[in-house]
Amino acid sequence: MDNFIVSARKYRPQTFADVVGQKHITDTLINEIKSNHLAQAFLFTGPRGVGKTTCARILAKVINSDENTKPEQDFSFNIFELDAASNNSVDDIRSLNDQVRFPPQTGKYKVYIIDEVHMLSSSAFNAFLKTLEEPPPYAIFILATTEKHKILPTILSRCQIFNFNRIKINDIVEYLVDIAKKEGIETEREALHIIAQKADGGMRDALSMFDQLVSFCNGKITYEKAIENLNLLDSDYYFKITDALLGQDAGKALVLFDEILEKGFDGHNFLLGLNEHYRNLMMVKDTQTHLLLEVSENIQEKYKEQANKTEYALLLNALNVAHKFEYDFRMASNKRLHVELCLMKLNALPYLMYGEVVTDAQPKIMEFKSRIMIPVRTIKPAKVAVTKTSTSNTSGVSKFQFKDPKNTNALVSKEQIDLIPTVNLTKKINAEISVAESTTTLIPLSNQENETLEQFEFTQENVRTVLDNTADYLSKELNKKSAGALIKHTHFALKDNIILFDFSSTILEAQFKDALSHIGSRLKAPFLPAEVHIESCVTISESKAKDVFSPNSKLAKMMAQSEGVKKLANALKLGIKS
Repeated sequence: MDNFIVSARKYRPQTFADVVGQKHITDTLINEIKSNHLAQAFLFTGPRGVGKTTCARILAKVINSDENTKPEQDFSFNIFELDAASNNSVDDIRSLNDQVRFPPQTGKYKVYIIDEVHMLSSSAFNAFLKTLEEPPPYAIFILATTEKHKILPTILSRCQIFNFNRIKINDIVEYLVDIAKKEGIETEREALHIIAQKADGGMRDALSMFDQLVSFCNGKITYEKAIENLNLLDSDYYFKITDALLGQDAGKALVLFDEILEKGFDGHNFLLGLNEHYRNLMMVKDTQTHLLLEVSENIQEKYKEQANKTEYALLLNALNVAHKFEYDFRMASNKRLHVELCLMKLNALPYLMYGEVVTDAQPKIMEFKSRIMIPVRTIKPAKVAVTKTSTSNTSGVSKFQFKDPKNTNALVSKEQIDLIPTVNLTKKINAEISVAESTTTLIPLSNQENETLEQFEFTQENVRTVLDNTADYLSKELNKKSAGALIKHTHFALKDNIILFDFSSTILEAQFKDALSHIGSRLKAPFLPAEVHIESCVTISESKAKDVFSPNSKLAKMMAQSEGVKKLANALKLGIKS
């Protein structure tokens, strides 16, 4: 029985053309060799398994080759490899410096490849500085590391630095397909995509997982076997859970999550996958960003189909909720309840955003309807434009004109859905029942038969009711108790189609205007007629009117009222000046 050679060694690239995903580096090295502009010190940096040591060996072989070189020729006398992780002392570097003094016996260059160079001690780095700065003409140093930031700046300044990239998923898939053909192994492309995603840009990791799956699947690698052996959660769970949440079927979503836990998957990994799922749904909705999806064609079609069922704003809010729960997962004492609460809040999103409940068995496309949406405590009231009257009005009355809520042309159009701000669910969302209770106590319920909001008659009693409800809304929901008390206790009068508020000072009037800026049109529409205007005035009674005193008159009045002040003024000779 022959010894098995792992694919990472068996299919290690032997030429620059075989290197995958590092064309910017291989082209540069080839051009340097052709133009004879070869540096004497290189630093190859990048993640693990992307070809740093491989490129170093190929470079060492190419620069020692000529037209008479045979493909199987060994250059072991010209290439020296040092593992800095285990040879990191000053003595090891001194031994290397001694070897550099002798020229090569065969070939043109002696190449020293130092792997994991960041593991060298500070003393070893300092001992290496002089040799690295002024090496013999036949010596070339290639340093490789995964942690460039740990290398001394004096070393970096003496090297030509090449940054290796993570290998793209599609490039890894194509390379695995080619190896599978050479080995005579049947594969499913979805399974190879799973391997490439799990490898995180490292070809060596991908080849190791490929060998493992070949043994597990007995010659035929399938998607189901791949996710089972690599302990990955099937992406179908995310599609099913998202469909359940779009249909507002929280029970089904919770049951699916229970199945995930029974299979041994962690709640944190589930939240990470859910975030990635919502991100992919957002990417696939745009023709410019759909190329960012690094998944197989079949799964990409599933993303497109599900993305067409929902709006961009809903996905953005869902991603915001899922990301917040993933961020807080470590702090949660009950991990399972934490994830279940996340699913329940995601289930409530369509109701919170659109004010409606889906009752259909199948999830439907969420459409933005041009109608007045009942404000709920989780959505910050939008600011309503205010039209002020001319400032030349000398009566002290300032007017505010509100938009007509029945004017559908002024509502947000369907094309502007993407501009809907993200719902702040961190501080605002409570249980659905508490939301309903707070809404019922503050706003009259809508007429379910006609689907229109009840409109009050313009009477003193009805206006007072609306004012009291608005004051409660400011105090309880917006935590502006002073503004709520001001609206509740301010006197007003009705005249024609005007509500006139009477204040005893300009300060109170300014506070009233500030309160209006927080509640928008809630004070009036849609419960009072649209043509009603709101005005305010300041009335100062004669008893409260203040006289204007000069300094002399102030002193005279104080002296008349107090003998002590009079004696002090006389002692200080503060006579009243005419």
